[in-house]
Amino acid sequence: MPETSPRKIPCDPAHHIRQIFIEESCADLAYVHEICERAQLPTQIIADRSDPPVAYGSFPKNLQIGKQHLVLSKNRGCFFKPCPGTREYRCCDYHVLNIGMGCPMDCVYCILQAYLNKPWLTFFVNSHDLFAELDLAFKRTSQFWRIGTGEFTDSLAIDHITRLSPLLINYMRDKTKGVLELKTKSVSIQHLANLDHNGRTVIAWSLNAPAIMTKEELHTASLDERLAAACQVADMGYKLAFHFDPIIYHDGWQEGYSATIKKLFATVPAEKIAWISLGALRFLPQLKAIALTRFPGSTFFHEEFILGLDNKYRYFRALRVEMYKHLLNEMRALASPHTCLYFCMESDEIWQECGFTPGKSQSLPDDLDTAFTRTA
Repeated sequence: MPETSPRKIPCDPAHHIRQIFIEESCADLAYVHEICERAQLPTQIIADRSDPPVAYGSFPKNLQIGKQHLVLSKNRGCFFKPCPGTREYRCCDYHVLNIGMGCPMDCVYCILQAYLNKPWLTFFVNSHDLFAELDLAFKRTSQFWRIGTGEFTDSLAIDHITRLSPLLINYMRDKTKGVLELKTKSVSIQHLANLDHNGRTVIAWSLNAPAIMTKEELHTASLDERLAAACQVADMGYKLAFHFDPIIYHDGWQEGYSATIKKLFATVPAEKIAWISLGALRFLPQLKAIALTRFPGSTFFHEEFILGLDNKYRYFRALRVEMYKHLLNEMRALASPHTCLYFCMESDEIWQECGFTPGKSQSLPDDLDTAFTRTA
């Protein structure tokens, strides 16, 4: 049955998994044995490229059932690639590592619902190929790489089972031409302690207004939990980042976002924050029907939108500017001068309307690199 009303569910996404399926060609990998030993869950071998025998009903109504199952498989494509931007909107030259597909959390607005039609989680276990691609990238060019693992999954939600992030952190510690960003809505951080990260890793959290976090982000950590975790990793010596994306228009949005921003800077050391991104809600046309089928009690999809140049629905320009200005005014009064505040996938015109100097968006990649080096 679909969710009748979005509601906050305790954050325990990794322990929500009930069974692990292993592709036959991966069954003898030492990494797979390590994962299964940590997880202590029932396992089953399946044929390569086959679907696990999960009775999940009609997609997308019972997508949540699929989130209880984890498939360990090989990535037969590329691990490392540029973030898919759009020429008409300013991109930050981010690069992504595709470590898996699907997320154990359940955000009503999640764009993965429109991308993925396999209702189970997949994690790629041919990590030797992943590191070989990274080796090649660092040898091929001297450019500065900002690398993240959270395009098709949450970076840390099941990481205490997979323990991939400690391997990546160890790999990046001596890479002076790169930085690793691990983005999450979980509090799975204890396994990141006592690692020799050498300041080359940023731990990032997505934040939102309290009403959105409570009603539209199921199986995620609360605001207080996320900020407490951020303080802990800051004490571990990691640099921090935060992402207000998607910014969602709703009753009391001004007060809600102001409250989150004030709590952020009252809790977390501002000098540890390398960057904060802002991005208004945008979504593929097919997402609305899928999300409302699963979460008919949600209402924010019923606002007015316009189809953008990236073929995604967006709020009208005037509303986006109004929301951006409000959040920026709050942040500029509290943020460290070294923290880079920026928009994710917006036009140069929006940047200038919101008080950035002409040409500021074009220097975004350099500004982010500079912010990282200057952050405590």
